[in-house]
Amino acid sequence: MTRLSAAVRESLGAFSAVFSNPALRRIQLANASSIIGGWAYVVALAVFAYRADGAYAVGLLATVRWMTGGIIAPLAGVLGDRYPRARVMIASDLVRAALLAGMCLAVVSDARPLVVYALAVAATVSATPFGPAQAALLPQLARSPVELTAANASSGAIDNIGSFVGPALGGLLVAGANVESVFLLSAALYLGSAVLVASLRLREQVEREADEDTSGLGAAVAGFRTLAGVPRLRLVVAIVAAQTVVDGALDVLIVVLALDTLQAGAGGLGFLNAAAGIGGLAAAFAVGGVAARGRLASSLGVGIALWGLPLALIGIWPERSVALVMLALVGMGGTIVAVAGDTLLQRAAPPELLARVFGAVDGILLAALALGSLGAPFLVDTIGVRAALLATGAVLPVLAALTWSRLVAIDAAATLPERQLELLSGSPIFAPLEPPTLEALALRLKPRGVRAADVVFSQGEAGDEYHLVDSGRLSVTRDGEPISELGRGDGFGEIALLREVPRTATVTALEETALYVLERDDFLAAVSGHVHSQAAAESLVTSRLSPATL
Repeated sequence: MTRLSAAVRESLGAFSAVFSNPALRRIQLANASSIIGGWAYVVALAVFAYRADGAYAVGLLATVRWMTGGIIAPLAGVLGDRYPRARVMIASDLVRAALLAGMCLAVVSDARPLVVYALAVAATVSATPFGPAQAALLPQLARSPVELTAANASSGAIDNIGSFVGPALGGLLVAGANVESVFLLSAALYLGSAVLVASLRLREQVEREADEDTSGLGAAVAGFRTLAGVPRLRLVVAIVAAQTVVDGALDVLIVVLALDTLQAGAGGLGFLNAAAGIGGLAAAFAVGGVAARGRLASSLGVGIALWGLPLALIGIWPERSVALVMLALVGMGGTIVAVAGDTLLQRAAPPELLARVFGAVDGILLAALALGSLGAPFLVDTIGVRAALLATGAVLPVLAALTWSRLVAIDAAATLPERQLELLSGSPIFAPLEPPTLEALALRLKPRGVRAADVVFSQGEAGDEYHLVDSGRLSVTRDGEPISELGRGDGFGEIALLREVPRTATVTALEETALYVLERDDFLAAVSGHVHSQAAAESLVTSRLSPATL
């Protein structure tokens, strides 16, 4: 209980930091508006399709929308790597708002149902760039790794809130007014989301040039290629995909459980779904603190076990009260998986490929969802709903056990060097970089001790390293004349690396000094790949090359 209490306090503090960051706050509110609008119109669309063409139309339309989204998602991720991500989100919102307004007009004018269905599929297509662009933008807005994890947890909480606020709002409005009023409301919510994103005071470092990685089919394949080429990413995506297959099966199994096994009726089905949503929301207030302590991968293992084991217990003990409690635990596990999985992807994938990676993941997960939904009826017909719950639920704890050692190894390898991160974050050159990039650089810094009177490097030498001062003092001289002194937090050595010239000064330790050293290639890869970081470095070089500086 003490650990849980500490995790909750840490999460609440991180949540507070997220919403005190104006950019993150606007993104989260925009996400909430978009999610609520999406859920509301899906309910109204289902009602419209049922009234127009019956139950098969509802199922067929949902399948077409899922399949279309899965095919388009990897291609949509390209947009977030080719263009500024905030603009991609705004465009997605505006196109959806226009399409929903068109659906409203089609219903009011008694157009053929096929027109509404076509516009709904188009709205699904236009929604696909939003998620990858948002996931890729969050690392640019977060001010620390902990804040990034908390931002993902906040997004998970918003997803859970939206999953029952949106349908409730849509259902109430359909009952009290009509379908077209819900479509119009959703259009307004999308417009509100676009306004919130547009209000960001953000200068993205990306105005990316078209190249072989951001144009055509090769651009979409780059996301899959990145997933396949990084062992950590392969493992994370495989685990999340397995959980999503079970999630798709549960969408069917929970209906059979409520209406047949438990005899709870439609109201009982609603309560079971709500229990999962409430559990997921509750977990969001603890998972940020747990995951932010450097246990993201093991948290992922705990999450899938917590997702599957309760399903197996429902199969063993199919009682209404048991099902409600167990599905709340399933919701908790789902939030843990979402937060840990997204944060691991954001930290491990290259920033310039991040939207494409998330687009590829979205495509994989939509396919996994469809696979689970299609397989569940076969399981029910073959072995019955209780055995199906037991079988599908048992898969995930077994998977967690089989991959546990690898997940723990990922956490051990990713332990954050806080001291190095602090030095990098305080440097004007590195401060503009996103948290995942700072983490990667911090892991590459090598400690070096220097005794008093030792020379770190001499004027005229070739330079292949950048230095950060952890403790101690150093003197800087040029042509034998003193120029300045350096202390904790100062960096030096960038001129030779950026201008490809010999060292322009001599640096000597005045006392015992501790340095961190960054190799030339790592320094240049980080700085030259980020507009604001490169500008800061060039400004520093210019000032140091003036007569009185290094």
